[in-house]
Amino acid sequence: MLNDAAQAALAGLKEAGIDFVSGLPDGWLRNLHELIDADPDIRYVPVCNEGVGFSVCAGAWLGGRKTALIMENSGLRVAAEYIARISIGCGVPVVLLLSYRGDLGDTEHWSIPHAIVVEPLLKTLRVPYQIVRHRADLRAVIKRAQRLAEAQLNPVAVLISGDCIWED
Repeated sequence: MLNDAAQAALAGLKEAGIDFVSGLPDGWLRNLHELIDADPDIRYVPVCNEGVGFSVCAGAWLGGRKTALIMENSGLRVAAEYIARISIGCGVPVVLLLSYRGDLGDTEHWSIPHAIVVEPLLKTLRVPYQIVRHRADLRAVIKRAQRLAEAQLNPVAVLISGDCIWED
């Protein structure tokens, strides 16, 4: 993730009132993880599994925190069972920030299967989402995602790609 996009994402999280973030470090979003970990206003909990990350966020939300989970889009498959059982079953809002591997511009051949399944899986889980390909939009989309998550008591996903990740 480009540094100014990571700064915009952090600003969006803070302006949305998100004060608890969990995540599985991802190459594209590594510097966002580092910014959040260094920020004294946000509690950051790294995890080894996206499902555990979602569960940690759900527990933090039950304890009064506003939460986000950061992961690569392939992690959505791992977190899907937890999202279905915990959030959809009980109404727990978590903002999901996902790198959108396999999107136009990605040069890794292995990332194509990630892109093929992520949007259909989000639709199956009934998780609203928006793809952000322009860093100028990132801050506002994160804030809107948090408002929608809280209003619907449901996760909302932000898929991050385009000029948020690389220079054209």
